[in-house]
Formats: sequence, structure tokens, C-alpha cells
Amino acid sequence: MESIDLHCDALFKLMTGKVPNLHGDGTGGLDVTYERLGECGSRLQVFAVFIPPRLDDRGLYPLLESIDLFYEKVLSCPGIVFVRSREELQKCRAEGAIGAMLSLEGVSALQANPVVLLRLLHTLGVRAVGLTWNGANWAADGIMEARGGGLTASGSQFVRQCRSLGILLDASHLSERAFWDVAALLDTPFMASHSNARTICSHPRNLSDEQIKALILKRGLIGVTFVPWFLEASGNATVGHVLRHIDYICSLGGEHAIALGSDFDGIDEHVPGLSHPGQLYNLRNELLKRFTEEQTRGFMSQNAWSFFERNLPS
Repeated sequence: MESIDLHCDALFKLMTGKVPNLHGDGTGGLDVTYERLGECGSRLQVFAVFIPPRLDDRGLYPLLESIDLFYEKVLSCPGIVFVRSREELQKCRAEGAIGAMLSLEGVSALQANPVVLLRLLHTLGVRAVGLTWNGANWAADGIMEARGGGLTASGSQFVRQCRSLGILLDASHLSERAFWDVAALLDTPFMASHSNARTICSHPRNLSDEQIKALILKRGLIGVTFVPWFLEASGNATVGHVLRHIDYICSLGGEHAIALGSDFDGIDEHVPGLSHPGQLYNLRNELLKRFTEEQTRGFMSQNAWSFFERNLPS
């Protein structure tokens, strides 16, 4: 069965220099490796460009270094296709290849000239953007910013520019007010790449019922994530807890909005039996006990495939 994952932080680990490349069985420290992507039948892995706040004073350099690593370490793997358009996405399925997409997680480094720098990032292949990480920046407040502000005027302009370029918006880390500002600005679908249902687990990074319903109405996408403390308050999560979130989103009408957003390589603790892409069969097998094969295929890959096929530029 094919799989698509909306979020991993392998590039951040590669930036540390402790991991030499994307190959291996994981003993080198990576959750997401080329071999494991092959094991799970990956048709698309979204690689996040995440620069921690402590590096903000280094400007654009860490961001560009991360993108350079994507070109050098990811796209050099045989059978990996750089996905920037729907035609390149379709090539993955036609050739049985693994797609790789670039997403930017936080726009702090673009403050000097956001619109111009966004155009440059688009040229380099970035096709999804999350405005913030957990804190605040020039564009918006993140979900952990106490004041809970929304988009700034510059942030609103930036969102419009993303829409005009065909860059998808990712709302996973936004404050609730910023989420609703984005929803009001966009007449196009957007996504939450790695967030769960707050009714099931009350972590701030999870989505309220109203946010889930808004994404469903927008024909958006919700990447159910494997972060243990987003699945279950104690952090003692199992594969069964992943199913609880999927089942709940389905109860709100979101069957066709559900995808996977693992956050592999962004977490130090894992759900037992779900610690890297090569173990996604454990999730698939449990899904098949509760859902039909068609529904399971939708959650594992087809819902995300349809979303990107509709919304990536030609």
C-alpha cells in the first residue's frame, strides 16, 4: 500500500552534521531514510525546512543551507522525484518513484523582504509554507504565544502572495486567531500538516472541532501526527490512539480530509511500533481492522494525493 507523509524534520537532523546522508537503517540517527521510504511504499515525503529560533540572528543562511542539503542529500538518491507541480506528482505514481516536496516551517528569516524572498524560495522549489513555529514573528503569532494575536498586515500580504504563486499554506503551528485570519483570506484550500483533534487530546497544538470543520469545508487536509503527547495527554500513546483521532475526525465529516503527518525526526520519543516509515504497515494493519480498504488507502495516501493533485500548480 502506498503512503504519503506531510511532515518530517530529516533536513534539520542533516543540518547538525551528525547524520551524513539519507541512507541507512536508522542506526545513524534518522527516522526517515531512503530505504525506509521504499519499505513503506512512499509516493511523497514532505521535507520541512525548520530553523530553530536560536539561529534567527544568522538570517537567511541556515534556511538556504537546509535547502542545499535537500538538493545534495535527498534529491541525489536514485528514484526520488522533486515534486513542485502536479505533473511531477503524477510521475511518482507512473514510475513507482518516491516524491520529495519542500515545505518551509516558519518565515522569520524572510523579514527583510518577504515578498521578494518568497519568490526566490518558490524558484528553489518550496511549495508549502507555515508562517510560524510556536512563537511570534513578523507575520503572525504561533500557538504558544501567550497574546494569541493573528496575522500582521505584512503577514496578510504574504499569504496573498503565497496564493498567487501556488504555494500551499500550512496552519499547524498558527495561533487560533491567525488560523481564522488565514481561513478568511484564502478562497483556496489549506492544510494542517501535523496536528490532531483537541477534543481527544487537549494539547494546544491540536485542532478544535471548529478548525477541523473549517478545513473540511475548505477541502483542506489534516495530517494526523504521531507525536505521543499530541495523541494522549500522558504521552503513553499507542497505535490505537492514532486510530482514535482518525475516528473522531471522521465523525466530524472529515473522512476525505485525513492524511498522515508523522513529525518523524522532529521527536525524540515515538509511539511503539510507529517509530519510522518502515513501520507504517503496523498502522495500516490496525486501520484495516476498523475501516474499509478504500478508507484505509485514503488515510494512508489517496486523500493527500488528491489534495496535491488539485492544488499544486501545473
